Amino acid sequence: MTPDHIVIVGAGIVGASSAIWLRRSGYEVTLVDKGTPGMGASYGNGGILASCSVVPVTGPGLLKKSPGYLANPNFPLFMRWGYFPKLLPWLIKYMSYANVTDTRRISKGLATIVGDSLEQHQALTHGTKAANWVQESEYSFAYPDREAFEADSFAWQLRREAGFEPSFVEGSAVQDVEPILSPKIQLLAVLKNHGFILNPGAYVKTLVELFEEIGGKFIQAEVKDFEMEGGRISAIDTSIGRIYCSKVVVSSGVWSKPLMQKLGLIVPLEAERGYHLLFKEPNIKPNNPMMLTSGKFVATPMEHGLRCAGVVEFGGLNEKLSKAPLNFLRRKAQEAFPSLKFSSVEEWLGYRPAPSDSLPLVGEIKRSGVFAAFGHHHIGLTGGPKTGRMVADLIAGKHSNNDIRPFEPMRFSTGKLEEPKYQ
Repeated sequence: MTPDHIVIVGAGIVGASSAIWLRRSGYEVTLVDKGTPGMGASYGNGGILASCSVVPVTGPGLLKKSPGYLANPNFPLFMRWGYFPKLLPWLIKYMSYANVTDTRRISKGLATIVGDSLEQHQALTHGTKAANWVQESEYSFAYPDREAFEADSFAWQLRREAGFEPSFVEGSAVQDVEPILSPKIQLLAVLKNHGFILNPGAYVKTLVELFEEIGGKFIQAEVKDFEMEGGRISAIDTSIGRIYCSKVVVSSGVWSKPLMQKLGLIVPLEAERGYHLLFKEPNIKPNNPMMLTSGKFVATPMEHGLRCAGVVEFGGLNEKLSKAPLNFLRRKAQEAFPSLKFSSVEEWLGYRPAPSDSLPLVGEIKRSGVFAAFGHHHIGLTGGPKTGRMVADLIAGKHSNNDIRPFEPMRFSTGKLEEPKYQ
């Protein structure tokens, strides 16, 4: 066994970022994924480096409002009801955080991960071909009018507390700034110092190629189990054999949960199903990425078209696409962009890893040498490079000014970490 050999499980944006920062620190690093790099949740996200994403879904009053949301065809919340009994224990925990005190605490934690997203992506990619995918931009929230903006006052208070103060474009000036928008949209709340990725899947693929160019190793295999000696990691077992290592980083999104169970750690994490539509060869694109608040989805100009992404659906890891969320996105996109024409549409479904408290798990599990780096819910792309750097610093023993206590991976545990049980 190589003393400083580190294995990273999961080649999405978090895993790729962790791998690059660790390799730059001089470690021998192997990146393992059962699929193709960048083709999981990292492929289909909205592509926005949304530093202002400090507002969790579980805002105050959600419990009272959610039945109405589910019954409202114009609200982006959907349920596959056959899955509901299995979802219920997690949902009870999730809803317990829908209060002012917890929302503020969660928001502060999210700000640590996402607040400097653009700078973190630029630092990760500086001087490399991956930098070509990173675009600086403004980020706009599109509202019907000032009244609708004021109705979001609590969310904007959280953003302001995190340092994000909007400027405004109102009336007919909205269409001067963004000709793609319907005249029914009469206010833009605009934030500077944001960015977006021209092609998220290609971006992560390029990052993994960069990792290999600087001496890292990528292996396509499925991780089956952990080998522990004296309570510390010594190897992982994969579909192609055993890999010896001194430390492991688990960054495999929703598939991190069963891996944690092998270590005796039960994480209240669910797969939140997210969708996108990619309108190919559009006749018009927005000049900057935007959030369409009436449908709570983002619209991002990308290399191959206009991507509209968002929607929350609960239904587990079933791979079958639901018609209702896709029809919702189509309808809302047509309302927002009445002049939009295109050649074809790509439909996509992916799985956001959603911890019950909306905060990722980042850090070492006890003193096992296994590090968590997953559970980023809606902020995976935005917070991936910062998370990767934080994990690399933890492993290297470097002092950080970041308060990582909100992301403690053992925060849901009531017992001791167990070694895996082998049959």
